[in-house]
Amino acid sequence: MRMEGTMRVIGFAGWSGAGKTTLLARLIPVLVARGYRVSTIKHAHHEFDVDKPGKDSHTHRLVGASEVLVSSANRWALMHELRGAAEPELPELLSHLAPCDFVLVEGYKRDHHPKIEIHRAEVGKPFLHPQDPHVVAIATDAALPDAAPPVIDLDDVEAIANAVERYAAEVASVTWRAGAPQAVG
Repeated sequence: MRMEGTMRVIGFAGWSGAGKTTLLARLIPVLVARGYRVSTIKHAHHEFDVDKPGKDSHTHRLVGASEVLVSSANRWALMHELRGAAEPELPELLSHLAPCDFVLVEGYKRDHHPKIEIHRAEVGKPFLHPQDPHVVAIATDAALPDAAPPVIDLDDVEAIANAVERYAAEVASVTWRAGAPQAVG
């Protein structure tokens, strides 16, 4: 069901420990099986490294290269060092991705793109949706009678995939203002 020419974005937001990564690991194969090309953006709140000390690419970065591209017959990766520059905002990161059907964004819970809230009762944190009008659905293991956004069982990956199809917004239909994207229409 490939959607040529459109790239749609939807976020998965929730507190640490709610199961965002676990859910995405189950959801991505479902969307791929439906014929979609899927990419992800994951926000990290801490220092991280995708490179290994001792490798040539790691050495290149350590001695001052701004970007290091590593390529093989199986994959390529581009590492970009910010070197004190501001962290790029979500619209800029989206512009670096190759065309795809869906971009699943993990994190960026304060941004204004459509999001599915991931909530697990045992984490003991409050829901995000009462303060976030951009939450379009809630995937939870808690009972929520009369919730404003639709509620989906956290274990029903097919229903969550249906929500992605229904609620993801075309990147081109989102207006990005000062780092605060707002859906148009």
